Amino acid sequence: MTHAQPDPVPDAPTVAAVVVLAAGQGTRMRSATPKVLHPLGGRSMLGHVLAAAAPLGAGVTVVVVGAGRELVREHLAAVAPDALPVVQEEQRGSGHAAAVALAAVPDLTGPVLLVNGDAPLLRASTVARLVEEHRSRENALTVLTAEVEDPTGLGRIVRDADGSVRAIVEQRDATDEQRAIREINAGVYVGDAAAVRSALGRIDADNDQGELYFTDVLALLVGDGARVGGVIAEDPDDVLGCNDRVELAARRRTLNDRVLDDLMRSGVTVVDPLTTWVDVTVTVGRDAVLEPGTHLQGATSVGDAAHVGPDTTLVDCTVADGASVVRSHCLGAAIGPGATVGPFSYLRPGTDLGRGAKVGAFVETKNVQVGEGSKVPHLSYVGDATIGTGSNIGAATVFVNYDGVAKHRTMIGDHVRVGSDTMLVAPVTVGDGAYTAAGSVITSDVPPGAMGVARAAQRNVAGWVRRRRPGTPAAQAAEAAENRAGALREESSGPSRADTDS
Repeated sequence: MTHAQPDPVPDAPTVAAVVVLAAGQGTRMRSATPKVLHPLGGRSMLGHVLAAAAPLGAGVTVVVVGAGRELVREHLAAVAPDALPVVQEEQRGSGHAAAVALAAVPDLTGPVLLVNGDAPLLRASTVARLVEEHRSRENALTVLTAEVEDPTGLGRIVRDADGSVRAIVEQRDATDEQRAIREINAGVYVGDAAAVRSALGRIDADNDQGELYFTDVLALLVGDGARVGGVIAEDPDDVLGCNDRVELAARRRTLNDRVLDDLMRSGVTVVDPLTTWVDVTVTVGRDAVLEPGTHLQGATSVGDAAHVGPDTTLVDCTVADGASVVRSHCLGAAIGPGATVGPFSYLRPGTDLGRGAKVGAFVETKNVQVGEGSKVPHLSYVGDATIGTGSNIGAATVFVNYDGVAKHRTMIGDHVRVGSDTMLVAPVTVGDGAYTAAGSVITSDVPPGAMGVARAAQRNVAGWVRRRRPGTPAAQAAEAAENRAGALREESSGPSRADTDS
């Protein structure tokens, strides 16, 4: 089984703390949802950043919150309950946010990773390289950088001849020579806690925005003669932030491309990567096939040689080896080995299909166990039920599970044959080997081996259409048919050949 996203980097270097800056307003998102909580690839932006930093094994993770703080706190409680949220009451820049974070852990010593909460493409391997370089060089501060084709508007990295970082120069302050530099600041840093704390205490807000910038920490440390280094990200996409929904869509596309590339290299067939979307939390087995229009979300797991799609969405589902799901929507379902689903099936939470089971076209299931080899081929609703092995549920069968107040369960035994258009009014049991007649409304248990019949005798009211619907096409068709039948009767009742021969 292959994870959609590569496993965390083994033996990653450790840090004393991770500080995530997640207090920004995110006004360009134009959303009631805090920017860092917008989802892509199965996690929030903040969740991706925390996942990238997780292999570092930080002693403490501090998340600076501000705008939408209650929502961010709730999210942290769900995805990173050990993280420490710290409130930045007034957003006064990255330097101020870092100072607020470090003030919350006054006894902290050792290396600290500082990262923005809106960098969803940041990878664990990139962060590990940054920390390893910081430790091996014994730097006071190490900055993550990237080489980009167009650095316009971004802070340029200025280095010494020995490769040490001397400055981060913003576009507006750069000379023509500095503007030609393509190495830019990614806004991710590892610094010694004591050195960073000291420098933060000395920066000021003497700038157009009146804010405290963490980049000024680098300038102060360089002025102190401390060693400052830089690590270039192998993929410049790693450092991309996300400020509006156009950028969010672009980051989502890049992330999904990475996921699909990893899957294909691990032995998964993705027929059309442009229309296939897979969350980073998904696992897919070797020789599985993902057809166009497939969406795999949440904790979904797809087994070896399984076939999913086209036009299928699976959310928090398990698809076992060799199973097939075609043009269906499934939520919280377990699909057993060799089982088949679809087309146009709707599997709701609690659905559990045994080996070789089948749920066919236009079938909805909920909270149901379908035994090995049993089938619900088409046009049925199956809710709150247990179906044994080798049974068949006829077309248009409805498991009537709700009485308006409570849900009730239906039990279907092994090798049962439920006739088409049967209503099974729960609670009811159909025993092993039993049958129900088509069109029955089953309200009482059917013993093993019995035939359950629950329908009124048919009664035909002759001439009803002629009397009650005169002049309609139906009445005209009925009259024509009656005339034909009458003519045939007259013809058949005429004299025989023997009577007319002389």
